[in-house]
Amino acid sequence: MTPKDEKHLSTFLSLVLRHDPAAADITLDAAGWVLIEDLIQGATRMGQPLTRDQILQIAANSDKQRFTISADGRSLRAAQGHSVPVDLGLEPRVPPETLFHGTVDISVPAILHEGLKPQSRQHVHLSSDATTARQVGQRHGRPVVLEIQAKAAHAAGQPFWISENGVWLTTSISPKFLRPQADKF
Repeated sequence: MTPKDEKHLSTFLSLVLRHDPAAADITLDAAGWVLIEDLIQGATRMGQPLTRDQILQIAANSDKQRFTISADGRSLRAAQGHSVPVDLGLEPRVPPETLFHGTVDISVPAILHEGLKPQSRQHVHLSSDATTARQVGQRHGRPVVLEIQAKAAHAAGQPFWISENGVWLTTSISPKFLRPQADKF
């Protein structure tokens, strides 16, 4: 599989497992899992042939470890980023003092006024480090990294979880717990 093919199939799997299972003629279970065999058959019916080896290669090579293979090796799901309702079964966690969120400069005024919201997804995504947050932000324009006073937000009752691939998740962040990195905005 060429790198271009792998990127295309990874994008397809992200679409199917996070946002639109019908694009591969499948149904996710309540926790976001689908049998790999069902995924292969459904995707093939929809004109996107996949093999088990391709799926395993994409899951193993994903730079952000976007996909999780079940312990028995029979099922696959997205680690986070869902817009379709799923319960990842994550236990609430106490976050570190500071987390980070990458966004684009045009979004910052609204975020500082209204706070961080999940938009079309189930959760707000936060990074443990500013470098990763910057990479996320630069995908759509000039990046700005916001520092999140995560431990203070948690102490105020905000729940936090950490996904299987290390992305911190929460339902929203109030503006009072946000600040742009001083030299970045």
